[in-house]
Amino acid sequence: MSPQTPNLKAVQKLFKPKKKKRKSTHKIGLPPGALVFTGDKKLDEVEINLITYDEVDFYEETIQLDKLREHLKLKKKVLWIDIIGLHDVAILEKIGVLFGIHKLTLEDILNVNQRPKMEAFEDYLFAAMKMIQCPTPESPIDDEQISFVLKDGILLTFQEKKGDVFNFVRSRLTDPKRTVRQRKADYLLYSLLDAVIDNYFIVMENVGERIENLESQAMTSPGSETLSALYLQRREMMDLRRTVYPLREVIGSFDKYADDKISPETRPFIRDLYENTIQVIETMEVFRDMSSGVLDLYMNSLSNRMNNIMKVLTVISTIFIPLSFVAGVYGMNFDNMPELHWKYGYFYVIGGMGLAIVGMLVFFRRKDWI
Repeated sequence: MSPQTPNLKAVQKLFKPKKKKRKSTHKIGLPPGALVFTGDKKLDEVEINLITYDEVDFYEETIQLDKLREHLKLKKKVLWIDIIGLHDVAILEKIGVLFGIHKLTLEDILNVNQRPKMEAFEDYLFAAMKMIQCPTPESPIDDEQISFVLKDGILLTFQEKKGDVFNFVRSRLTDPKRTVRQRKADYLLYSLLDAVIDNYFIVMENVGERIENLESQAMTSPGSETLSALYLQRREMMDLRRTVYPLREVIGSFDKYADDKISPETRPFIRDLYENTIQVIETMEVFRDMSSGVLDLYMNSLSNRMNNIMKVLTVISTIFIPLSFVAGVYGMNFDNMPELHWKYGYFYVIGGMGLAIVGMLVFFRRKDWI
């Protein structure tokens, strides 16, 4: 079933240029490890959500930083600390001291324009990537950097704002029969990474439907508004490529550099996640080619439309050429023109012109020119 053609105004609203993120030029000259938040403040206060569990018990609470030390003393199997809000550098620095996180890692966490990466330190594992969301084909793509720190049965996640793709993971954690409740923190890290990658498939599906809608627009009404939407769609695909392409390197690095921090039971799941990442990249490349192809289709459709217009105008002009010739001949002011004195000369000329028109139309029709 062919997709419905969207309204062009809705398409323009969808592709309204986003506010550009601030560049990190204000970090120039600062020493390595200087903690500067490069994003926009999206929350009033930093929120710390804590989930701790083992095979039997499950506990969840939103806590303050000063109470975090008390929970670290609990001998639970897994501890997940979700920090939402990165604008308060002082709190992030205290968290770094509490968990022994290197300042270069904290610098990468605060740099929301950080390229997706994975680093294995002596006592912890760090990964950063983009979490993108696009609930419907009519929704713009919303991206947010999310960082992970895995250390000694503790998983820390750092987000810019509320609203993520981890609700299904949180739901599974409440069920003691789920596999995630029986495994260590490295499996929880895999589960969160898997949720991020799975959401990429949803985004890709919606982007594909959006491109199909634009393809329909390019075929039916190739106007200037459609051209603007196509150029903006192609720019969005370029941004999406910069977000998705490094994921292969990030997920692949777990097997290469994090053998001692990922248990043998979890490694097969990481390899499966790597295959899903490759599939996301391949899908993105297909849609990127489709986006460029729709632009070519638009140009061809516009050219074909202009050719049809020129064909109609050429047929009209060709029909009137002999009529203009006859009118020109009998419009000359010569005295010795016998036809001018015929009683029915005017009707003969008009009838001859009509027959000429009919004859030319029949000729053009037999040649399939009209």
